[in-house]
Amino acid sequence: MLTEGWDCNTVTHIVGLRPFMSQLLCEQVVGRGLRRASYEVGEDGKLTEEVAKVFGVPFEIIPFKENKGGARPSVKRHHIHSLPEKAAFEIKYPRVDGYRQAIRNRVTIDWSAAPTLTIDPTKIPPEVEVKANVPSNEGRASLSGPGKLERVDLNPYRSGRRFQELVFDMAAELTREYVNRPECEAPAHVLFPQTRQIVERYLGEKVRSLPPAQTIDVFCSPYYGWVIEHLRDAIKPDVSQGEAPIVPIYETRRGPGSTGEVDFWTSREVREVVRSHVNYVVADTRKWEESAAYFIDTHPMADAFVKNAGLGFAIPYFHNGETHDYVPDFIIRLKTEPPTHLILEVKGYDELQEVKAQAAHKWIEAVNADRTYGRWAYVVAKKPTDVKQLISETVTNPGRND
Repeated sequence: MLTEGWDCNTVTHIVGLRPFMSQLLCEQVVGRGLRRASYEVGEDGKLTEEVAKVFGVPFEIIPFKENKGGARPSVKRHHIHSLPEKAAFEIKYPRVDGYRQAIRNRVTIDWSAAPTLTIDPTKIPPEVEVKANVPSNEGRASLSGPGKLERVDLNPYRSGRRFQELVFDMAAELTREYVNRPECEAPAHVLFPQTRQIVERYLGEKVRSLPPAQTIDVFCSPYYGWVIEHLRDAIKPDVSQGEAPIVPIYETRRGPGSTGEVDFWTSREVREVVRSHVNYVVADTRKWEESAAYFIDTHPMADAFVKNAGLGFAIPYFHNGETHDYVPDFIIRLKTEPPTHLILEVKGYDELQEVKAQAAHKWIEAVNADRTYGRWAYVVAKKPTDVKQLISETVTNPGRND
């Protein structure tokens, strides 16, 4: 017999009321207690301990560790949801699946938003020392044993390649990708000279090599693929030359997202806010977002805001051969005419920050060109105290952070 907690999926106590003749049956019954009550992680980033008490069941072959400290006290949970009486603070956002770029003749790139690439030999070594695989007494390969010590590096590759030839190959691959798109009307002979200039400038201005690495190493994997990804996302129609702007492709299955859809439970710390459709702001472990929420809530030009927790707002981006979702921290509706929605990220160090920022600028450029959802902007606060100034600057010049 099983006596269960309030949740039908959560077993807190297992009581054997009759003898079990099969040990396998014991294992099956105890297995009911392996279901977790919560999958929220603690401050250490790991799942918290949960215990199911078992009574009257023999454990001859089942390993069992006694919990001498007793069951952990239950954690207070908070219901995060929108409040009907605060509907005036509702914020809606578009769900963007992708983009359409109708290139006819001219392309360009926003060099200020293009992410940099660092060739770091401490992460991907360009040279190693090897020798014959003679194991030590512990059975491990060793450099101190017999045999000739040899260095393997990229010098043969570097000496056998011309930099301009590799630039040509990279530009040709980018050109093929764009020409094969149905919405691209530009022929290869028109597009290739432009992509070659873009590749050459990117490698000269945006690629940084740390010795003993060299810039030519960027043509080796995985750096080559990362450059292609960065440039593929950065290249866009040149609107100043009469090209049509990039436009978003919205989700067809669902309509726009809304703060009215927020409804979840959490055991993290929360704080009440005034200018939000949602009852609480969920604090993260660093307290940065909690401080940022205070500065937003008390700013005179903030009309409404929401913490992006349980909201579902995400910006698609491509990295390392896979599509990912970038989830910014806040959306703020500003008291401008017409209203401006400011996407705010509060972030310390993040090695993918430039990649995410480029994706955000692309998202904003497309949504602003479509005009269905009004005007949007994007900023990154390196520390919470920057939030008030960034909001004021966006109000003064809404187009500055497009």
